Amino acid sequence: MTLAMTPARRLKNIVGGSAGNLVEWFDWFAYAAFTVYFAPVFFPEGSSTAQLLSVAAIFAVGFLMRPVGAWVMGVYSDRKGRKAGLTLSVSLMCAGSLIIALTPGYATIGVAAPALLLLARMMQGLSVGGEYGSSATYLSEMATAKHRGFWSSFQYVTLISGQLLALALLIVLQRTLGDDALSAWAWRIPFLVGAGLAVVVFWLRRGLDETRAFETREGPKSSALELILRHPKEALMVIGLTAGGTLAFYTYTTYLQKFLVNTSGFTKAQATEISAAALLIFMLMQPAVGALSDRVGRKPVMICFGILGVFCTVPIMTSLAATNEPFTAFLLALSALVIVSGYTAINAVVKAELFPAHIRALGVALPYAIANAVFGGTAEYVALWFKLDGRESLYFWYVTAMIGISLITYVTMRDTKEKSLIRED
Repeated sequence: MTLAMTPARRLKNIVGGSAGNLVEWFDWFAYAAFTVYFAPVFFPEGSSTAQLLSVAAIFAVGFLMRPVGAWVMGVYSDRKGRKAGLTLSVSLMCAGSLIIALTPGYATIGVAAPALLLLARMMQGLSVGGEYGSSATYLSEMATAKHRGFWSSFQYVTLISGQLLALALLIVLQRTLGDDALSAWAWRIPFLVGAGLAVVVFWLRRGLDETRAFETREGPKSSALELILRHPKEALMVIGLTAGGTLAFYTYTTYLQKFLVNTSGFTKAQATEISAAALLIFMLMQPAVGALSDRVGRKPVMICFGILGVFCTVPIMTSLAATNEPFTAFLLALSALVIVSGYTAINAVVKAELFPAHIRALGVALPYAIANAVFGGTAEYVALWFKLDGRESLYFWYVTAMIGISLITYVTMRDTKEKSLIRED
């Protein structure tokens, strides 16, 4: 059984449970950030566009593996324990990073090089897919009922930290080693760093306590069939509340840099600095919004995101497209992220509170991964497609419409703070 949970012990578990998100997302974004440098290493000579497309295709495969990872790892966490799921997910990410860092190039081992790159990204896709459900469930179950929104918000604190760390490492390597060294060998550094961080998190997670909710769970074994037959309403609810939130999140994080360069006309350096500054404040906001949900409820916070998202997305994006002042762009980007915080800070705990313990990790992970793959994973592609077609403003309305659909879910669902299925404290 779990030992008496002192504040210090609970904090240690929260840190260990959330730290994996930093590693997962550091590795995930490092791949995208350093693509331009390692694409020629893994593919035969050809145009740079063809090389980038080949690496991007492997990136997409990793994204498609996330629902599979959510399914497999969700069931594993529900049957073997939250701690077991967390440990396995970070192990897969470590192995994937090491494969990328150590694999010789195409010139040395031929087609085995891109094959190993594909294998590594599939492993990392499985890992990221499983990490979300395991960590969201663990943090929600480990927190006390009074502060569950606050503690679960650290999932996004560490997630954004991973993005910022990958971005910071890229800037440091570009300024200290230069493009030639990065193209030759230094692109391997972030993957070695990611593997090393994963080992640290693995060690932290080995010492975690299991949650009381898992130890006292009752009900049939977790499975996709059980989720579909017994909890279809909750699964659809997760998809509905995720669709607009994840699309908005990817729009204002991963896509924002490209938008500031391609549409607003900022330099790459300016776009990076604007995005990084906004992301830093966004990260620091998450616990405050989570704590707010502990006082006023989850539902009002999500409804606030939905309403502001519906009415402010088009004006914010239109203004961003028209501005050439870095500080103005920063304020606009930050205002968008402030709005999105109404989703990001509490979405994990809301999903966890919808499901009973015996199927909670799967219920959180699988519907989320499906919605994330369909709406979050395609955000950049859809945005660029509209721009290429000369109708970029339609993307602003697309984001607005999806937030509106999520708003309907927020208005009609129960407030999970008041009617939570996490009954252990």
